[in-house]
Amino acid sequence: MTVFVDLLLSAINIYFYILIVSVFMSWVPSIKESGFGQMISKITDPYLDIFRRFIPPIGMIDISPIVAIFTLSLASQGILVLAGYLI
Repeated sequence: MTVFVDLLLSAINIYFYILIVSVFMSWVPSIKESGFGQMISKITDPYLDIFRRFIPPIGMIDISPIVAIFTLSLASQGILVLAGYLI
C-alpha cells in the first residue's frame, strides 16, 4: 500500500475509536462536560452534526453515531477498493 493510503486508513481508524469514546461518554454527562469530554465533542460533533440533520433522535436515543460509524467503515472499504487492495 502506498504511504498515503496507509495514512488515510489510519486516520479513519483513529477517528472511529474517537467516535466510540464519544458515544460512551454520552452515557455519563459528567464526563461529557469535563475538559476531555469537550475536546472529544469538538472533534466529533462537526461530523456527527451532518447525520443529526437528517436522522432525528428516536425518543432519547440518538442513532446518528451508528450511521456515522457505518459511513466511516464504508469510506475505508471504498478507499481499499479504489486503491486496488480489496478482493
